[in-house]
Amino acid sequence: MPLETRVYQKERTINIGALLKASIRDIYKSRFLARQLAERDIKAQYRQSYLGIIWAFIAPLATALVWIVLNKTGTVRLSDTGIPYPVYAFSGTLIWSIIVAAINSPIQSTNAAKGILTKINFPKEALIMSGIYKLLFDSAIKIILLILFVFAFGVGFHWSLLLFPLAIFGAILFGTTMGLFITPMGLLYQDIGKIITFGMQFLMYVTPVVYAIPESGIMKAIMTWNPITPIVLTARDLVVGFSPEHINYFLMVLVVCIPFLFLGLIIYRISIPIIVERLSA
Repeated sequence: MPLETRVYQKERTINIGALLKASIRDIYKSRFLARQLAERDIKAQYRQSYLGIIWAFIAPLATALVWIVLNKTGTVRLSDTGIPYPVYAFSGTLIWSIIVAAINSPIQSTNAAKGILTKINFPKEALIMSGIYKLLFDSAIKIILLILFVFAFGVGFHWSLLLFPLAIFGAILFGTTMGLFITPMGLLYQDIGKIITFGMQFLMYVTPVVYAIPESGIMKAIMTWNPITPIVLTARDLVVGFSPEHINYFLMVLVVCIPFLFLGLIIYRISIPIIVERLSA
């Protein structure tokens, strides 16, 4: 009986649809592994920390406190926000911290797993989902703290508060999409991580995080067109019971993010095996 002969050759074309389908399939199949990785990282993160889970909101609280003091002492003159300024500043910095964490999540999760990536073959998308699980855990803690903060300053409960987690989901979607494009270069060059840190610090001041959009001038144009602006403003409006004025822009940003998220998944799936091979060489 003659043996079957197979000829293997390198394909010269990339099937985008097949890559995306395979990526989504691996995300679903690796959900248990992703959860295990997330639980391991969360426990390791807080096990050897005296303050433990408090670190999840120390940074946004400290940033908000600085601006609250500057505003109270008159060092910085800020326009009226329509709500108690501590609530405005803390909600803004907390939402901003979630966006920044979402941007950094893919590269941090992948970078932390470089040791096992070179030794074990598993769906790399599990690392993305692991990062999202950790984001959801930290965000849940921050949301609880923000709700307590809102009640402490007399804003009270509004039904729109029930929609606030959806706005946070939008922030995570936007940040993860951005992070997927940055991750391949960030794994190869550590400078990328430093550039992101510096860039986000600058970008915070052209986003209505700790002060409102000016009524006129170039800053008004920059802050209005900034795609992060509707995310921050919509999330804050839902917390304090305002009618979201930028909901259409917010939804448009999310709709635009979806195809870019798929493209980011494809780039991640193609590039990570190549980068791992290069790092292990």
